[in-house]
Amino acid sequence: MALIILDTCTACDACRPVCPNQAISEGDIYLIDPDRCTECVGAEDEPQCKLVCPADCIEQDPNHVETRDQLLAKYQALHS
Repeated sequence: MALIILDTCTACDACRPVCPNQAISEGDIYLIDPDRCTECVGAEDEPQCKLVCPADCIEQDPNHVETRDQLLAKYQALHS
């Protein structure tokens, strides 16, 4: 399941540099590209963006449900 940044985002930029897949981009609020988000599966034990977010505004995106195996395959394809 990809992650999503809620509209309570303060645009602090803490999340963008820690994303191993460069899935986070700037906007009025920051956005996560679901095609690039692997919830850090393949790179880290837990989503790094959620760990560093001071606004606690990053959640799982119910519109992009994926298994751990699917997330790992996506990570491997992005980094092959």
